[in-house]
Amino acid sequence: MPNTPKVEVYTKWGCPYCVRAKALLEGKGVAFEEYDVTMGGTKKAEMLERAPGHQTVPSIFIDGVHVGGSDDLAALNAQGKLDSMLGL
Repeated sequence: MPNTPKVEVYTKWGCPYCVRAKALLEGKGVAFEEYDVTMGGTKKAEMLERAPGHQTVPSIFIDGVHVGGSDDLAALNAQGKLDSMLGL
């Protein structure tokens, strides 16, 4: 696919919402970068800077645009909007 968007997912270990969001993306055959912020650090700070006010994981970005968390991703999918965002 020529216009495959960059998908990034910030996660924490043992997070059921993270597992659900990743399963949805994997089910669509979408490759994504996963950043584990379980221990905080620079990636956690980066996540908070990129999505001010969004403190929870997963925090999902498609082509640099914050789409929200697991429920938001599922809602986009249910509305039929996710596939076009993912270039599918």
